[in-house]
Amino acid sequence: MQKLKERIVNEGRVIGTGILKVDSFLNHQIDPQFTMEMGRELASRFAGEGITKVLTVEASGIAVATAAGLALGVPVVFAKKGRASTQDAGVYSARVYSFTRREAVDISVSGRFLGPDDTVLIVDDFLAHGEALRGLVEIVRQAGSRLAGAGIVIEKVFQGGREKLKGQGVRIESLAAIREMSEDRIVFL
Repeated sequence: MQKLKERIVNEGRVIGTGILKVDSFLNHQIDPQFTMEMGRELASRFAGEGITKVLTVEASGIAVATAAGLALGVPVVFAKKGRASTQDAGVYSARVYSFTRREAVDISVSGRFLGPDDTVLIVDDFLAHGEALRGLVEIVRQAGSRLAGAGIVIEKVFQGGREKLKGQGVRIESLAAIREMSEDRIVFL
């Protein structure tokens, strides 16, 4: 998605060699019209898959997941981080490590919202090391749902997340795939 690449280059800030801040339009401040464009693009890449639910993890993936859900006409479910006191007993969960926050966290989804009759599209803002995506795939499998694939806004290919999931047969569609980056430049695939 050329417009996304341009915004990454013009508005993104690279910190070191591993962190890309795109908080002017995706992670802190959201550009609603652009978010809808990204959601429609992800939805179009999975058209015809019979998707019944879009799944993401709180919090940064929710906006794009909602845009994709709207384009597909299906509900959006998001995995909660930690365990809420109001959460039902019947939950699917996975432990994931956040390299950004440098901590492991349990993510969970109520069994009321995912089941064997669902075909799920996972949507997230970033794919880096693949921890969040791996955890979401695990939750889809626990629910007995069919996984259509994962739609990712920005993939940092050099951090290996795709490779970790390739062996599991997960289809991954990224709107912008970064091969390498530094404070001076960003190189897309």
